[in-house]
Amino acid sequence: METRAAAKRRAMAANLTENQPLKRKRVVLGELPNFTTENLSPQKPKPKSKSLNNAKPKKASVIDKNIKPVKVKEEKENVLVDEDDELNNVDIVASDIYMYLRKMELEKNRRPRVDYLERIQRDVTANMRGILVDWLVEVAEEYKLLSDTLYLSISYIDRYLSMNRITKPYLQLLGVSAMLIAAKYEEINPPHVEEFCFITDNTYNKSEVVEMEAEILKSLNFEMGSPTIKTFLRRFNDIACEDQKGQKLQFEFLCYYLAELSLLEYACLKFLPSLVAAAVIFLARFILSPKLNPWTLTLYDRTGYDSLQLKDSVLILHDLYLGRRGASFQAIREKYKQHKFKYVANLPSPPQIPDSSFEDEFYEENFYDD
Repeated sequence: METRAAAKRRAMAANLTENQPLKRKRVVLGELPNFTTENLSPQKPKPKSKSLNNAKPKKASVIDKNIKPVKVKEEKENVLVDEDDELNNVDIVASDIYMYLRKMELEKNRRPRVDYLERIQRDVTANMRGILVDWLVEVAEEYKLLSDTLYLSISYIDRYLSMNRITKPYLQLLGVSAMLIAAKYEEINPPHVEEFCFITDNTYNKSEVVEMEAEILKSLNFEMGSPTIKTFLRRFNDIACEDQKGQKLQFEFLCYYLAELSLLEYACLKFLPSLVAAAVIFLARFILSPKLNPWTLTLYDRTGYDSLQLKDSVLILHDLYLGRRGASFQAIREKYKQHKFKYVANLPSPPQIPDSSFEDEFYEENFYDD
């Protein structure tokens, strides 16, 4: 007795034999027939004649119709032109995305107030904020969360505190609830609410975390996707690593280390994420190569920032790196002393950045010449 699948294959083979086109339809993956396109029938038809003149062209299968013929020999000039066009198109799209992100980071609803501790809060201080950020770094490490989750968590906290006054006992609750939201936004398998309760030694129960989560979402008007320092670092790293090929991985880890250190400093809120990311690139290049100019014409062109615009943020980051600021916060420093991060927290740095590093002649010659 012939099965339903065998009858279907026999009918399809008969259609091909009679030169009738196959009917294409949308099917789910589990219903795809279990055979290849070359063996649609059990027996291959034998050619009537071996003569090339009498041979009929083989009819393309359903998949073969979309395959373009490949030329064995191609002119090198045409290949180069096609590659250049493709690279230009990629560069144009990347530039458009970057400009879109730059506009998004300027939106007021995505930016925290730079003076919310002085104007809004009464119990929360800059040191308490630093302690919370330092602890959240440990939580992210404990649950192996993405760095994007950490950056978004800090962003939610600062934006929430810019609009809502809270007391000291609820600051940690705000932190775990913000990280819960960020994990749901970024992670494939985010931790459960109970795990965030456990990490606080059950200081808060599930209902309190869920209630705070709802408060954060309503306060931020469900605007969860904001560009962070890490967002811009992805673009800047590729540009800055062009002449750092020998130590590219170490350079990237050093940038991530400096960027996370900036999260500890309340004063860094006055800088845009893109500017902090550019300052991170500047300082990382200076630490690895103190005798070379840390800023180049290419970096200026791609980031839109000159070295003078980065000076204030670079000096703050340098103080953080040397422990002149936030020395009591050790979670990030211990994290990047590990082998998997190339021990970048142990790299030496000159105690001062010379003023000449912020004065580049090519700016005056090419951009500021009236």
